[in-house]
Amino acid sequence: MIKRFFSYYKPHKKLFVIDIICSFLVAVCNLFYPFVTEQIINSYVPNKLLTLMLVWCGALLAIYLVKATLSYVVQHWGHILGVRIQGDMREDFFRHIEGLPFTFFDDNKTGAIMSRITNDLFDISELAHHGPEDTFMSLITVVGAVVLLWITVNPWLALIIFCIIPFMLLFAIKTRKNMRTAFKKSREGMAEVNAEVESSISGIRVAKAYNASESEVKKFHSSNAKFMKARSSAYKAMGIFFSGMGFFNDFLYLAAITAGGLFMYFDLIDAGEFAAYILYTTMIINPIRTLVNIFEQIQNGMTGFVRFTEIMDIPVEEECANPVEVGELKGDIRYDNVTFSYKNKDSKNTVIKDFSLTVPAGKTVALVGPSGGGKTTLCHLLPRFYEIEQGSISIDGVDIRSMKRSDLRRNVGIVAQDVFLFGGSVRENIQYGKPGATEEEIIEAAKRANIHDFICELPDGYDTYVGERGVKLSGGQKQRISIARAFLKNPPILVLDEATSALDNVTEYQIQNSLNSLSQGRTVMVVAHRLSTIKNADEIIVIGKEGIIERGTHNQLIEAKGEYYKLSSTVAN
Repeated sequence: MIKRFFSYYKPHKKLFVIDIICSFLVAVCNLFYPFVTEQIINSYVPNKLLTLMLVWCGALLAIYLVKATLSYVVQHWGHILGVRIQGDMREDFFRHIEGLPFTFFDDNKTGAIMSRITNDLFDISELAHHGPEDTFMSLITVVGAVVLLWITVNPWLALIIFCIIPFMLLFAIKTRKNMRTAFKKSREGMAEVNAEVESSISGIRVAKAYNASESEVKKFHSSNAKFMKARSSAYKAMGIFFSGMGFFNDFLYLAAITAGGLFMYFDLIDAGEFAAYILYTTMIINPIRTLVNIFEQIQNGMTGFVRFTEIMDIPVEEECANPVEVGELKGDIRYDNVTFSYKNKDSKNTVIKDFSLTVPAGKTVALVGPSGGGKTTLCHLLPRFYEIEQGSISIDGVDIRSMKRSDLRRNVGIVAQDVFLFGGSVRENIQYGKPGATEEEIIEAAKRANIHDFICELPDGYDTYVGERGVKLSGGQKQRISIARAFLKNPPILVLDEATSALDNVTEYQIQNSLNSLSQGRTVMVVAHRLSTIKNADEIIVIGKEGIIERGTHNQLIEAKGEYYKLSSTVAN
């Protein structure tokens, strides 16, 4: 874990080396004061060496000016080092998130993921800067002070101080484990709070519409209470740690003044050496305090880094070893004995079992039937949003698992029932269908989706901000922008999952005409509950929980008076 953490320093090793060197020199500068104090008390004042005393005082002033400059470098560029490392981690994290399979997002809350990329990485940044720097500076100061004590004052006094330090470190190590566990639970609690806030704010309109604000407050209270309990445990562990270390600091002072006083009483050291001894002890205590303070930072940072690596260790969507290069596919789709289940930790729900279907290139096939039959899931399996358990899915005779996902998805356009618009302009949302598309192409796609005139009436036209998740637009307007994306992408395979569900009858008719035009010469899979939108499909497949119930054209299925006929009658009524 430590090796993995420090690998992020590699691109910034020059800045890291500068930071460590400056920290080392700052620690060295601190060691001059006790030595000069001893010389002034024992030599310069008793021997009336005023000039030499002033020279050394001037030298100390110069040393402190150098120290101030070095401290500026440490504080300024050291923090920049931490920010750059944090930026690299955030880039890696986001890139990794983008490559994770749909199952990850099914199992993890958005707010919890956001907590990892914001709060956790901020603490990692602080650790990346202060951790090595403060630890190195403190160790140099402690070791340097003990060595100078040994050489310039008295070896036995140095040994007394040195014997106490291991007990302090042993106590710190033993209590550190409890702190790490407690802070990890605290992190998880904060992630739950963030997830609850994200969910509540996203659904604020629903909450208000159903007078459920109090219910949301209660849910937040529950998450907040769990977080406070976890945080309280963390602070309890931290309280034990800090109080124990505070006692050791005080005991070190007591040991220094007692031992130094006895040595001076028995004329083993003089007044100058006693003063130097107290100053060196103080100098040892300060970096130990720094180490104590940095322990909380280390706990937060390393806990955050562990949570960071937990996500980074989740396998991304994998490609096969030697993918087949495919350009533009014709769209001859074949499902062959496909089985798929949604899985969680404790169980799995099989929604498709031994399913087979052939969709000839250029044909339109509609999937209808009651909810829960797996119609949308079948559409999600085609672009490999999920991986099948058994069987195979092929396009133009090529198993989709042997294609690159980017090649496969470039050939599949999707208009879903649950329309998602990004927080940007109308133009940016349409341009998702074809990054780099020209203005003329975007406008043409909007016209074919029957939304160009509406866009022109907006305050800023195509540059109008749509709001978070397209909140400033109606359901039908969002749906038409989504359809415009599909027009712009112009793929050989179209998946229309309730693509006109949010439209009024007039707009639905207009869009349906455009979709019919777009469908010419392309393979189209349509999931629909509004049976009026699929009457002209080449084939209608009625799917139930047991698989395909019946199939045929609209007229054939109506004449058969089977399940489709019942659905049609229900819709009509």
